[in-house]
Amino acid sequence: MSNALEELLNTKEEIEIKELIYEFRGKQVMLDSDLAKLFEVETRQLNQQMKRNISRFPEDFCFKLNFFEFKILTSQNVISSYGGRRHIPYVYTEHGIIALPSLQRT
Repeated sequence: MSNALEELLNTKEEIEIKELIYEFRGKQVMLDSDLAKLFEVETRQLNQQMKRNISRFPEDFCFKLNFFEFKILTSQNVISSYGGRRHIPYVYTEHGIIALPSLQRT
């Protein structure tokens, strides 16, 4: 594959990932469901692993959205209000995202 094509693919992936980044509580975060897709695991598994290793995930790394924040996501059609999530999502900051792969290996 040529360097130009690789660069184009990397740029496209960057743009797609940037669209999955939101800002809550003054921090850039990604939804647990989006990260689960990127890591190719179920959302439930991702959150279970985080909860089992909660000491590695202070609030700077991961937090659960409150009801108001969750409503903002549903009003922006990020999460479907019809047939969508049943639980308020966890979101992960940059530090939390960096810590996740170490849990995947265990």
